[in-house]
Amino acid sequence: MRVVVTGAAGFLGWHTRTRLLLTRPELEVVPVGRAEWPRLCELVTGADAVLHLAGHNRGEEDELAHGNVALATDLTGALDAAGVAPTVVYAGSTYVDPGHWGVDSPYAAGKRGAGDALREWATRSGAVVREVRLPGLFGEHGRPEYNSFVATFAHRIAHGEQPSIVGDRELPLLHVQDAAEALLDVVEQGAVAPEVTWPQGRPILISEVAHRFAHMHEVYAPLGEIPALADAFDVALFNTLRAAMWPDAYPLRPTPRSDERGTLVETIRVHGGTGQAFVSSTNPGYTRGDHVHLHKIERFQVLSGTGLIRLRRVLTDEVLEFRCTGDEPAVVDMPTMWTHSIENVGDTELVTAFWTNDLLDPENPDTYPLPVLTGRDRTGA
Repeated sequence: MRVVVTGAAGFLGWHTRTRLLLTRPELEVVPVGRAEWPRLCELVTGADAVLHLAGHNRGEEDELAHGNVALATDLTGALDAAGVAPTVVYAGSTYVDPGHWGVDSPYAAGKRGAGDALREWATRSGAVVREVRLPGLFGEHGRPEYNSFVATFAHRIAHGEQPSIVGDRELPLLHVQDAAEALLDVVEQGAVAPEVTWPQGRPILISEVAHRFAHMHEVYAPLGEIPALADAFDVALFNTLRAAMWPDAYPLRPTPRSDERGTLVETIRVHGGTGQAFVSSTNPGYTRGDHVHLHKIERFQVLSGTGLIRLRRVLTDEVLEFRCTGDEPAVVDMPTMWTHSIENVGDTELVTAFWTNDLLDPENPDTYPLPVLTGRDRTGA
């Protein structure tokens, strides 16, 4: 199955492509961003499905009102020119309702117009067009001052700043990976999917998001203590904050306590929730890991020997490295959607402590093999 993803380099686009790579590796994914837009007709040729995620959500009023419609008509024109009529699933917004906040907006008008253009094309072509109407999205690697207030709050708190709140109100928030899964579910359902799918967000006050981030940062930043995480929503918020802290705040440095008996170093302190800890030994020259998680928090701490921790954000090339030894206690918590490994680069056995925030579920381990250095997703490969 050939799936074209427009808006591929954007926040939702990157998360959706990451989920496609990890959970549906058998699909052929064709990313289309701004650089590829002039080749749209060529790229949609042979497509079985199109995920239309491209859109304007910032800019002048005219750009918001007409830019989203133009992107949709560009797409339908390219599909007609290529002579294909694939299933089209597009990312809508709960903001399209003029009464959503009591007023209409150029953005809402533009998103409605884009949907109208796609549905008109479906009527002409006989193709299936479905909408996934999304609430406010948040998650790892959102752009502060652009994607959402959540990204802005996470960035500011991670950098010791105080977020400002103007007009506190309750908003529904959905983690972007849940949005990506909703979109992919509709692609797989095709014609049997409803005309509009409404993934439900978690209603939460804007001020409460700031409060939770501030509390999480207060607990976590000094020594790496894990705050109480009541549910998957809290874990998603915490992972969003950790991404905003990455990589500047790492490695974390626990304080060793020594006396005549030897030295004691904490590996983990958790304020509430589940967790699983284990210890491994690795012989010189061998590597563990080379996998990635979508939600799981995983901690590495070298107890003895010398380990080189490598990490790479999925669908990118840059590799970050942390050299850790048992002589200088250090903690590195793996950011979600970064593939990671640890290699014994010393001459002696490497002993490493690992901790994850959830108990291993063999049916849903949230662990996807993906080499750091030679992954099939690397843009330079």
